[in-house]
Amino acid sequence: MLYAILAAALVALDQLVKYLIRANIDLGASVPFLPHVMDLTYVQNTGAAFSILRTHTWLLTLTSAIVVLVMCWLIVKGFFKNALGRWSAALVLAGGMGNLIDRVVFGFVTDMFKTTFMDFAVFNVADCCITIGVPLLFLYVLLYVGKDKKKEDEADGAAQLPPDGR
Repeated sequence: MLYAILAAALVALDQLVKYLIRANIDLGASVPFLPHVMDLTYVQNTGAAFSILRTHTWLLTLTSAIVVLVMCWLIVKGFFKNALGRWSAALVLAGGMGNLIDRVVFGFVTDMFKTTFMDFAVFNVADCCITIGVPLLFLYVLLYVGKDKKKEDEADGAAQLPPDGR
């Protein structure tokens, strides 16, 4: 339940920040945010990271919808057995949902964080969730998926042996 609240709070934060950017900064304009680190720059991104596939918004919308549905299904089925799995699921779900809402409602994703100390793509809160959540998800799969099943099988096998071990 905590992880569902976290995901919902991150989606709400993402949408609030995007709304504030659209309402207060002209398209393409920048406002200093963290001196020498980051500006707030209003960008409408029809593509994915670094604007790749920018002419295929429908494909990115479909992909986001599939990711959100798969993550929801995995959560409901109890796939994530520990905190690492649940944190990663909440982050990926929140990021996917945040950008999916933009793609469906506006036909683009609102990006706003522009680094000033290096040349990097403009990004948003949902992107941060995905960027942190996906590596954590890979780590979870690498470290834990299948391990619990092996332990259960070993425990079941040991429980089926007679007391003398024969």
